[in-house]
Amino acid sequence: MTLLEMKKKVLGLIEELNPNHELLTDDPDIATKINDVINQIMFELARIKKIPKYVEMMVNQGGVVTFEDIEKECGYEIYQLGTVCGVNYIPKANGTVLKILETGTAEIDCYVYPERITEKTKDKAYEFELSNDVLEIMPYGVAGDLLKSDVSTEYGKIYEARYKEMIAQLDPRH
Repeated sequence: MTLLEMKKKVLGLIEELNPNHELLTDDPDIATKINDVINQIMFELARIKKIPKYVEMMVNQGGVVTFEDIEKECGYEIYQLGTVCGVNYIPKANGTVLKILETGTAEIDCYVYPERITEKTKDKAYEFELSNDVLEIMPYGVAGDLLKSDVSTEYGKIYEARYKEMIAQLDPRH
C-alpha cells in the first residue's frame, strides 16, 4: 500500500476526502498534520508487529558492533537485536553493543523501524513495509489522532477505541 492509498483510506473514513483537491482534503489542519500522524501510528504498530531484517557483517576479533554499525549495513534504524550467529560474541550495554570474540561473518537478525514519513515524502512513491493486517488497523489510529482535538464531536474517541480493540486482536507473529 502506498502513502497515497493510506491517506485516501483515512480521509474517506473521517469524511474529509476531496479527490479533486491537491492535498486530498479541504481541511488545512488535517492536511498539515496527516503525514506526522501517519508516521507516529506506523512506528507504534511497527513495535507491536515488528519488521524483521537480516544483516551479514564481516567482524574482527576484539571488535565492537553497535546499533549504528548494523544500521549502516542494513540501511534502517534498528531498535532491537534478535539473534546473532556465525561468531562468538558477548552482549554489552543491555544488548545494544556486541563484543566480538572471533573473526568471521556475523549473521544478525534485528528489528527495524520503517522508513520515516516526512512532509517531503512522495505519496505515490512511498510503500509501507508493514504487513497487510497492520495496514488495515492503521487508518483507525490515524483517524483517532487526527480528530482527538475536535471536542464538538466524539469521533476521535470512537476511532481510537476501535483502533485499540483491533490492536488487542492483532497477532504479532509473522
